[in-house]
Amino acid sequence: MSINAYLNFNGNTREVVEFYAEVFGVEVSQIHTFGESPSDPSFPLPEEAKNLVMHANLVIGGSILMFSDVFPGMPYTQGTNISLSYQSNSIEETQHVFNKLKVGGTVQMELQKTFWSECYGSLTDKFGIQWQVNYNAL
Repeated sequence: MSINAYLNFNGNTREVVEFYAEVFGVEVSQIHTFGESPSDPSFPLPEEAKNLVMHANLVIGGSILMFSDVFPGMPYTQGTNISLSYQSNSIEETQHVFNKLKVGGTVQMELQKTFWSECYGSLTDKFGIQWQVNYNAL
């Protein structure tokens, strides 16, 4: 299990990742765009989203820092563009943590299967902290 910071940006995530990689002298582990994700005919991807970064990460001093561009039309406020990402290798633990965090909070995405995880969800807890809860099969 781990908790990592997840930073969101408004269209310049690739630049941010490359800057931090240079600052900390690390390699860019991965950068995936929205356009690389599997298509869904019921939710066509807008052209302006295709080259935006859906997920990137850097390993800095043993910690994973994650990044993404906000999807077009989603709110973005510089300075509050961070969430915490809880990673677990147990579906039961993932469900337990999600269900506890959502009490008194607001769920953005209920736990569900995605193309990257068997169990993923996002929410804002009762204290206003944004969370992404993710099962990582090892």
